[in-house]
Amino acid sequence: MADKAADIVLETERLLLRKWRKSDIDPFMEHLNTRNVMRWLGGVQDRETFDAAMERLQGYDRDFGHTFWIIERKSDQEILGFCGLKRVNAPQPKLTGAHEIGWRLREDAWGKGYAKEAATACMDAAFTRWNAPYVVALTVSGNEPSRGLMKRLGMRHHPELDFHDPNYGPELNPTIVYKITADEWNSGI
Repeated sequence: MADKAADIVLETERLLLRKWRKSDIDPFMEHLNTRNVMRWLGGVQDRETFDAAMERLQGYDRDFGHTFWIIERKSDQEILGFCGLKRVNAPQPKLTGAHEIGWRLREDAWGKGYAKEAATACMDAAFTRWNAPYVVALTVSGNEPSRGLMKRLGMRHHPELDFHDPNYGPELNPTIVYKITADEWNSGI
């Protein structure tokens, strides 16, 4: 049990944000690699693509001390998705290396406040633990739920940072960038 406690990075009222375990992969693929969940994220992934993404997530944790962590519901230990921080590696030079917040939740967890609860904890950590001067979030115009959460977190759209990602087709372009500074977060803007 001590090993599992060591995996916990952040805790909220209802959630644990923790490091990935090998046992997370199959339930994650089952509940979060679906057509609806992946609609704005490039579509359902094959296992090879997912494994490559996992290697990148582990690399962020190793290199920077943060990544997109598993969201586990305390009441039943269900994996609801992920939320966390990574460094921007998208094709936008103005953002390279910036702190990026991201989340992905399974469909039966949508609309229950879990994403905001997890993202709020991650934002607090970005500015206190990792001293981020600002945090960005990336999305596309059609992903209204994510854009709504970005706004509820106090983030604002910065059109001058939007960019075209050649890895995706026209339905997933342009990438839209939201941003909040440490001062804005701390003042509750």
